[in-house]
Amino acid sequence: MASTSAHEDVLMASPSGPPPVPSDNEPKFGGYTRFELELEFVQSLGNPFYLNHLASQKLLTNPAFIAYLDYLQYWARPPYLKYLTYPGPTLKNLELLQQERFRQDIISPDLVNALVQEGMSAAVEWHRETIA
Repeated sequence: MASTSAHEDVLMASPSGPPPVPSDNEPKFGGYTRFELELEFVQSLGNPFYLNHLASQKLLTNPAFIAYLDYLQYWARPPYLKYLTYPGPTLKNLELLQQERFRQDIISPDLVNALVQEGMSAAVEWHRETIA
């Protein structure tokens, strides 16, 4: 039987709903609130290399982990949306992770590189539009 770290146990626990927006009296896990842990994790999903890492660790085939990714979709709605630093790639990848085909294909370095290129192109285009 595979063991999980304490961090994975917190992430894959069956949550009853989205965490409350940060407050001073929220319980902490390793010094961090559930809100902080989930925010950091969901933001990491914007990184195609991290998605590839999750696939290489076989997490994207784990039903509990897939259910957790589904649960994290609350980040696409207010009031949580405003806490995302890069909502575009974060939410796009979270949406793609809902698809079994994408969870299988992200193991491919070609797909990872295509997503990285797409992200860089979007950043350049945004910068051009902002300056113009």
